[in-house]
Amino acid sequence: MTRRTTAVATLVRTAVLALLAAFAVAVPAAGHARAGDGDAAWTVRTASNSYGDARSSYSYSVNPGGRVEDAMAVANRGTTPLELAVYAADGFTTDKGRLDLLTKDKKSTAVGVWVHADRNSVVIKPGQTVQIPFEVAVPGNATPGDYVGGLLTSLTQSEDAEGISVDRRLGIRVTLRVGGALKPGLAIEGLHADYSGSLNPFGTGDATVSYTIHNTGNVMLSAKQAVSVSGPFGWLRAGAGDIAAPPQLLPGERWKVKVPVHGVTPGVSLTATATLTPLLTDASGSTAALKPVRATARGLAVAWTLLLLVVVLTAAVAAGVVLARRNRARRKLREDARVREAVEQTLRGQAAPQS
Repeated sequence: MTRRTTAVATLVRTAVLALLAAFAVAVPAAGHARAGDGDAAWTVRTASNSYGDARSSYSYSVNPGGRVEDAMAVANRGTTPLELAVYAADGFTTDKGRLDLLTKDKKSTAVGVWVHADRNSVVIKPGQTVQIPFEVAVPGNATPGDYVGGLLTSLTQSEDAEGISVDRRLGIRVTLRVGGALKPGLAIEGLHADYSGSLNPFGTGDATVSYTIHNTGNVMLSAKQAVSVSGPFGWLRAGAGDIAAPPQLLPGERWKVKVPVHGVTPGVSLTATATLTPLLTDASGSTAALKPVRATARGLAVAWTLLLLVVVLTAAVAAGVVLARRNRARRKLREDARVREAVEQTLRGQAAPQS
C-alpha cells in the first residue's frame, strides 16, 4: 500500500512540475520583472539609452533591411552565481488573451529570428547587473506590418528526486512595425445565435450570439464590439450592452466571442447582428477607430411553452368540435329511430282493424 501511495504522489508531483515547466514565463508589461526567490532570483529591464530610461518594453519601427541596436539589463538578486540562457522567440496570444512566447524548442519565423543577442548565455555573480546588447535585423524581403516577440533569459533547474527539468523564463516584449503599406482588417466569422426561452409562455427569453474575430490584416488590432438581436422586419430589437474589447490580436490570429443578450421577445425568426469597430494603435500610442465591420445571421426564437399552450388549446377546441358533431349525430340517430318506431306503431294500429 505504501508503494502505491508513493507512486501516486510521484505522478501528481511530476504533472505539477511539467505544468510549471510549460508555463514558467514572464513577459512584463513594465520594463522590469523578477523571477525566482532565494538562491536563484534575477530581474530584467530595458537598458537606459537614447531610446529612453524607463521603457515598458522594446518597440521599434524599422524598414525592410533596417537594423536597430539596443540592450537588456539583467541583475542577479540571489545568493549564488547564475548561468542564464539568452534567446529571442516569437509571441502569440493565448486563449486567455495574454501574450506568451514560444518555447526554445519551437521554431520562430519573425522576431525570434530577427533579434540577435551578442551571446547565447551569461554568467552573473550575486548582486551583479550585466547589460546584454542585441541587434534587430529585419530582412529586406520582410512583409510590412506588426510583429511581436520577446528577448528571454532562461534558467533550467533539475529536480534530482524526480529527474525532471523545470525551465524558468523571464523576458521583455519586443514589438516591431516593419515599414510599408499597412492594411488593417478584421472579419467576423461563424456568426450564429441560439435562443433560450422562459417557462412563462408570454415572457421574454435570452439569446447567445457567438462568432470569431479574425485579424485578416497586417497590423495588430483590437475592436469595439456591439451585438443585437431583432425579430422579423427588425422589430423587437434587443441589445447586448457593453462588451469587453478583445485583446490586441496579431495578424492572422483569431479570437472567439460569446455574448449573452437578455430580454429577447420570441418572434419565430431571429436576426443577430455583430458590429466591430477596429482600433488601430500607432507608434506614438494613440488609438484611431477604423471603418466598422458588420455581419448578420438568422436563427429561430420560438416560445415553446406558448406554442405548447396553443397546441393544447387547439387540440381542446378540435376535440370539442368533434365531440359536438358526434353528439349531434347521435341525437339525430335517436330522433330518426323514434320517428321510425312511431310510424311503425301507426301502421300496425291501422292494420289491426282491417284484419
